[in-house]
Amino acid sequence: MHVTLPDGKQLDLPFGATALDAARAIGPRLAQDALAATANGELVDLMTPLPDGASITLITKKNPGDAAAVFRHSLGHVMSQAVGEFYRAKGHPAEAIKRGVGPSIENGWYQDFDLPEPLREEDLPEIERLMREIISRNLDFTRREVSKAEGLAQFPHDPYKQELIGGLPDDEPITFYQQGDYVDLCRGPHFPSTGRLPGAFKLMSTSGAYWRGNEKNPILQRIYGVAFATQKELDEYLHQLEEAKRRDHRKLGRELELFTIDPLVGRGLPLWLPNGTVLREELAAFLKEQQFKRGYQGVITPNIGNLDLYKTSGHYQNYSDSNFSPITVDDEQYMLKPMNCPHHVRIYASKPRSYRDLPVRLAEFGTVYRYEQSGELNGLTRVRGFTQDDAHLFCRPDQLKKEFLDVLDLTVLVLKTFGMNDVRFRVGVREEGNSKYVGDEANWAAAERQIIEAVEEVGLPYSVEPGDAAFYGPKLDFVVKDVLGREWQLGTIQVDYNLPERFDISYTGEDGAAHRPIMIHRAPFGSLERFVGILIEHYAGDFPLWLAPRQVVIIPIADRHNEYAEQLRAELHEVGLRAEVDDSSNRMQAKVRTAELSKIPVMLIVGDKEQEGRQVSVRERSPEGHREEKGVAFDDLKARLLERQRTRA
Repeated sequence: MHVTLPDGKQLDLPFGATALDAARAIGPRLAQDALAATANGELVDLMTPLPDGASITLITKKNPGDAAAVFRHSLGHVMSQAVGEFYRAKGHPAEAIKRGVGPSIENGWYQDFDLPEPLREEDLPEIERLMREIISRNLDFTRREVSKAEGLAQFPHDPYKQELIGGLPDDEPITFYQQGDYVDLCRGPHFPSTGRLPGAFKLMSTSGAYWRGNEKNPILQRIYGVAFATQKELDEYLHQLEEAKRRDHRKLGRELELFTIDPLVGRGLPLWLPNGTVLREELAAFLKEQQFKRGYQGVITPNIGNLDLYKTSGHYQNYSDSNFSPITVDDEQYMLKPMNCPHHVRIYASKPRSYRDLPVRLAEFGTVYRYEQSGELNGLTRVRGFTQDDAHLFCRPDQLKKEFLDVLDLTVLVLKTFGMNDVRFRVGVREEGNSKYVGDEANWAAAERQIIEAVEEVGLPYSVEPGDAAFYGPKLDFVVKDVLGREWQLGTIQVDYNLPERFDISYTGEDGAAHRPIMIHRAPFGSLERFVGILIEHYAGDFPLWLAPRQVVIIPIADRHNEYAEQLRAELHEVGLRAEVDDSSNRMQAKVRTAELSKIPVMLIVGDKEQEGRQVSVRERSPEGHREEKGVAFDDLKARLLERQRTRA
């Protein structure tokens, strides 16, 4: 057999040769340094036989991060061995520790256990210590293939391994990996030995997890770990986690009094408090202003609809797991609205349309309802009732590209306004052979082509994701990276030939005949709830002036300055700025501290000198730090703040 190296050179090797054999054929130094390899683009370990004709790349200690998934998986096995040693030291027999699955995941790994007694969070440092001891033993990872019968015999007391092995095909080889006295069912790959594993790892937490994700099965104990090639990467990751906790929108939403979720109202149904309502309405006003400039017309639709509406659209059939159960009223069935688009289609169909009327652009901040399992609910980012900044454009084929490009321009403008400049563009198309997609093949092909052409015309980098399309049409998703480097799918644009067909809507063409319009579905924010949740974390609650629910607080130094402070507040309020006076009995520094904790962007401090000269002392919050100015003319400051508000700086 032969393999091909990155430089195109071919190596002749005996059949069944491994990546380690390939490294030895190149030289003893490479064999010593090699940690893993890729074969035809897939990570493999040095012990697994290579396929004949494979293109291979050897990964060495110079670039261990390229094998992150391999060393994370190997550390998972080391942790599993350490857990066994921990319980044996407590007097439990080896067969009392039973193991579920243990894959590598992004940044780390997890392993599920059925343990003779629960592992506590405070036990994790001891498990870590045992892991480091196992690593220091430099135990070789060895791989062997066994029959199904041998595999079952290896784990006579472990029902989870018995179930996993029993579900494998009878004629498929089963692989075990072993280090020291620890053996586990595993496909690999692994590092050559424990001594080659990086020490930059940490056990993070434990939680409960149903065996195979089924709530009817036993709950196992899951242990999570993270690992990186270097300590610097681990430290940066742990710092990022702490920063994420500081920015958690659930914590800040409570502290800043933006929203609450009341169990008496229902899980996943947020209540917007006055401060959060200001924030939400500012977002809506911004988008409505942009929509007005671009010729959109506002509409309002009900929160429920006749079940036949959603059967016609296909939402009832295709989103059955996400819909709330129908409600029977008299002799009809209704359902909480899962989507706004069928309602907008019926508004389009409410009167005859001519080719001269198109495009018709209907926009609504419409609330929809989706069933989410209680374990998946998360503050504002995963809820059961949310408002979409939805719009549906009905256009002629010759108008499609222009309308799509305008929607694309609007969505990019929205993201840039909020400082979300790190965006990637994802084109979701059909997956071949998937039966979930409805409609004509030619229309699908046309819609997919038109989205890609539009994105290429404006020069945006994009990826194509088969299987990511909606059931009725392909889409362009905007995937945004926040200040912590996390990715969020926000805005989306979809091209749809199918709903117009399903609802049999039309317009009269120049030729006097009926023609089918094309629909564009569009939501720059996506879900307002989710967008606000992400925005809170992106800004860490330090909103720019125009978005801040509480924009200005005026702090009188003494009670004799209260009247002047109230006069300034009234003037700011008169021109549309949200201002308040802290006339509490607290000292000035305490008032400043209270305003800081409330993340109010502008503090105006007034005393004798300011009152005499119609001035203020200004203290402003910003991501770059605080800025202070003394003796600022109040009228000048008011004009400055109004300009920032007007331009949404």
